[in-house]
Formats: sequence, structure tokens, C-alpha cells
Amino acid sequence: MYSPRARKSVLRPGQVRNANSAAVLQLLRQRHRLSRAEISRRTGLSEGTISRIAADLLERGLLVEEGAENSTGGRPAIRLRLDQNRFLSLGAEIRSWETRIAVGTMSGRILDTKTFRTPETPAASLDLIAKQFKEARQRFRPGSVEGVGITVRGLVDSEAGVVELGAEPGWVRVRVKALLEKKLGVPVFVENDVRAAALAESEHDGMEAAASHSFLFVKVGEGLGLGLVLDGHIYRGSHMSAGEIGQMLVRDGTAAEHHDNPGCLEQLASNRAMCERYTRMAGQRLRANSGDSAAQVKRICHAAMSGDETARETIVETARFLGLGIANAVWLLDVDMVIIDGAITEAWPLVAAGIREQFPAGEQFPNFRRLVLRPSSLAGEATMSAAVALPFAALFSAGGSTRMAAG
Repeated sequence: MYSPRARKSVLRPGQVRNANSAAVLQLLRQRHRLSRAEISRRTGLSEGTISRIAADLLERGLLVEEGAENSTGGRPAIRLRLDQNRFLSLGAEIRSWETRIAVGTMSGRILDTKTFRTPETPAASLDLIAKQFKEARQRFRPGSVEGVGITVRGLVDSEAGVVELGAEPGWVRVRVKALLEKKLGVPVFVENDVRAAALAESEHDGMEAAASHSFLFVKVGEGLGLGLVLDGHIYRGSHMSAGEIGQMLVRDGTAAEHHDNPGCLEQLASNRAMCERYTRMAGQRLRANSGDSAAQVKRICHAAMSGDETARETIVETARFLGLGIANAVWLLDVDMVIIDGAITEAWPLVAAGIREQFPAGEQFPNFRRLVLRPSSLAGEATMSAAVALPFAALFSAGGSTRMAAG
């Protein structure tokens, strides 16, 4: 029987071409340099189809050809690769303490970066980004920096480009995309920082996460967030708020009554929680302004790995709480892999052991027995890498035309 739902699933010729182009671009982002024949074998598309796609992408300036491969006979093959120089973007990672702004390539490679103290208001933050965009256009080849990607903590409507509820005062229903596009006249893309980092991790070349069926990306920073990749796609939730693992209750709240949400994971395992725990254990007085908590956590980690017993106990207790939250998430979602990002990974042997102690052991728990647990391969740069890659996301997801792809 005819089904309207079935009709919607049929791709039109243009959509098929875009999807095939996206597959080629994704493959070259991961493998860097491949011949047309290699692309054909890896994608399953005919060599004639690959030749037509390559010709189109070369004309649009997305690919370049380079030298012949070694050949055992016959005409040597020419390799294709992404053109990392023609199209660039500006990325901004807005955090509570500082804002990082970088220029990068379509694959997320960072070329230049600057760090600023985060302005007190959203308007001032957007003014800073606009100023840096204009300066970047002057420093790099004219016309090459043509889009902006922004990551922010909190609830983000990525489709509308609106920060519905940020982590800092004033970041409520801020129309980042509309405001910046009006200022700059270029495409602007906005995403939650942890979701963006999870996407960057899944797309990173040579990564096992790229082949993983489903995984959790846990970012330990000023807050605590989770990026959930299911069947190769980021899951945002009905209200763009999926992954708020920091609000998960893992302990009786009466022991931490001075916090707004006592007993929640963020108040027990975030950077700030680690810093507070260390100062308490060491008998030090907590500073009112914690400043850059990531730098403080790195110092604690280095001290722990150098034999400081107080630092070691701090790491182990933090990892234990983190493990409780992760174990609950794994029970619920049955993922293949858990990736941890943040300064806490500087003491990875202690962190990994503390987390795994919370996992059930035995043959009757196959989802934990085969679970991969590892630190981010992007070494703290996942969010920044994602920010500069956001303006190119449509190319790699559907092969569709964007301002930068139009040539």
C-alpha cells in the first residue's frame, strides 16, 4: 500500500549527488590523500561517478590534485585531497573565564589562535568576535575567512543559532546567529560546546570513534557535559538539552548543602569541585575567585603524578564520582566507547582506574566488559577544532552548497 512516509524517504537526484559528494569529502577528511580508484573502492561508488564528483569538487575549489602515486605499471594515479587553504573560518569558544578565538580550515585544523578574558555581557562578547573576524580577514588571504562558528556552554538551539540559557548571567535567549550575521554579513553557526566537541572527536582522522557505533563524550571543565553520538549522529534531544549529565544526582545532597544543586555530578566532579576538594584536603583557604580552573586542575594532576598524596586522593575521589555518573549513562544507553576530555586527563592512569572501579565486572555485563574508555585524542582542542569546522558541516553531512563551497 502507498505510504506518505515512504515517499519522504526517497532521495531526489540532487540529494543523491549531494550525499555522494559528502561521502567523498568525509573520506578525504579522514584519509587525507586518495586516488579516484581508492575512493571508488572505499565508497562502493563507480569510478565514473567518482570522476564526476571529483570534477565538480575541483571546480568548486574544495579539492586539489597532487603528484602521481608509485605505480607498478600503466598510467600512475593522481591523488586528491581537501584544499585546506582556499576556504577558512573563524571559530570562537566562549567559556566563563576566557574566550578563545581561532582561524582554521574546513577539517578543523587550527592555524592561529588568541585568548581573551570573556567580556561581562553577551553583547560585548559578540563585539569581540566581530572585531577578531575583521582582523582575521586582513591578516589572511582576502576573502578566505568567510564564516564563523561559535560554541557556548548551556542550552543552545543550533538550528536557530540562539543561546536559550547559557552558563553565565545575561546569556538568556541571545540570538547569536542573527546578531552576528547582521554585523558581518557572513554565515554564522552556533552549537553547544560539548556537542560540538563530540562531533569533532567522531570526525577526527584515524580515530576509532569514527568507526564506533555509539559513544559518550564526557567533557570535564567549568561544568560537566556529555555529548551523545548514536549510530554516527549527534543526539540533541527534543529540547536541545540532551547530555546534561552534570545534573545527575549521584549522592545524598545533605553533605553539600552550600551548593545550588547538592549531590549532582557537576558539584562533585567538575574542575571547580576538584579545586575545592584539593584545598579542603590540603587545609588551605579557598580563594574567592578561582580564575582559570583548568590550569589549577592541571597543577593538581601533575602533583598527583609526582607523588603528592593529597593531590592523588583528590583525583581518585573525583574519578570515583565521575565513574558513578558514567556507569549510569552506560547502563542506560549501552554505548561502545566513553571518551573523557578535560584537564583531569593529565592524570589519566589515576582517572581511568577510578572510573573503572565503578563499572560492574563479570561475564554477565558484556556492555561494560567490552567498553572502551580513553581520553580525547584531540588533547583539549576538540571544542576549538569543532568551532572552526562548524561553517563547513553542511558540506560533510550532505555535500550541499554553502557560501564557502559556492566558489
